[in-house]
Amino acid sequence: MNLIANFAVLASRRTIFDVPVCDLGWDDALVFINELASLPVGQTVISFVNAHNMLMTLRDGEYRDILLQNLVLPDGIGMNIASQIAHGAPFPANLNGTDFVPAFLTYMENPRRVGLIGGRREVVEKAAANLRKHAPWHEFVVVSDGYFDKENPAELIDEVGRQKLDILIIGMGTPLQEKWAHHHIRADHARLVLTVGALFDFISEAVPRAPETVRVMRLEWAYRLLQEPARLWRRYVLGIPVFLFYVMQYRFNRRERILSQVGSNVPLPLPQEQNEAAH
Repeated sequence: MNLIANFAVLASRRTIFDVPVCDLGWDDALVFINELASLPVGQTVISFVNAHNMLMTLRDGEYRDILLQNLVLPDGIGMNIASQIAHGAPFPANLNGTDFVPAFLTYMENPRRVGLIGGRREVVEKAAANLRKHAPWHEFVVVSDGYFDKENPAELIDEVGRQKLDILIIGMGTPLQEKWAHHHIRADHARLVLTVGALFDFISEAVPRAPETVRVMRLEWAYRLLQEPARLWRRYVLGIPVFLFYVMQYRFNRRERILSQVGSNVPLPLPQEQNEAAH
């Protein structure tokens, strides 16, 4: 699955926690993903991954395995710092979904049928309406809000098939959205699948974005923390230092892990300390 995406990652990648993350700049990423959307066969699932998501991979093996099959794009300053530590340079671009998806829809000139799944009904409907204004040559279809039976979504999957989509955008939060797409969305449902987290909240303006100056300074995380301190303080105040600690650990243990893999001919394990921290 996702052979084209895997090839791209092999061609241009930097690993964070041994997960390949695409290191394309904005222009190259737009061109490449537009080409993926134009392929007549196969399917590519794109995940936007930040420091918090990467920490999840250390304790959630299923999520990690799914990301290894997806095309992973770097989101946020934490990933830049991690790349600087692990590879000596930051990522060429901050390809966060909130900015990248609208830009991609604008860049994609050929009209596409785009389905949306996730969020509250009024939020996803407003997001679709705003996307129609943003890129009116595409057709945006609200397939479902995020309040459906996740364990038995047969009716929704049938509806996805009936919609004859080119692109499917799923906003249900990480890692639920990646797992759900992996288990239920087939190549004949959509050639390109974007898992986008809270994108619909921002596009619908249900949640305000940081001012442009704050975003340019790469401090949107601080703005979000001020907006929702009760929900986000653990993610940023505790999560980022923990993330950087593990990045340093991976950096210094890299040689031992490679030698271990060569000797055992098995996938790279997590360091013992990380296995213990994951439980």
